[in-house]
Amino acid sequence: MKTFLSLISFVVFFLGVQSIAIASDTQIPANKPVAEQAHSLININTADVATLTQLKGIGTKKAEAIIAWRNANGKFKTIEQLMDVKGIGEATFEANRAKLSI
Repeated sequence: MKTFLSLISFVVFFLGVQSIAIASDTQIPANKPVAEQAHSLININTADVATLTQLKGIGTKKAEAIIAWRNANGKFKTIEQLMDVKGIGEATFEANRAKLSI
């Protein structure tokens, strides 16, 4: 009986140690707080040249073109409307879609 209890104790101990090891190897990515996610978005209706140049494929000239379009036509109603700006095509838009807001 002692041997049986020792064997059961060993198995329970071994399984417990394994589950701890597995849990410590599993890393759950921390989600960004909602406020931080909002900061990472660039509002194309309010962003200045420096902010717009943080987007992929957008240099100073294209950032200035975005602002000029905004000044001439009013606020963007959709983020897709950004492709109406000369020099900004579908590839540039798609590369930045997740970072854009209005």
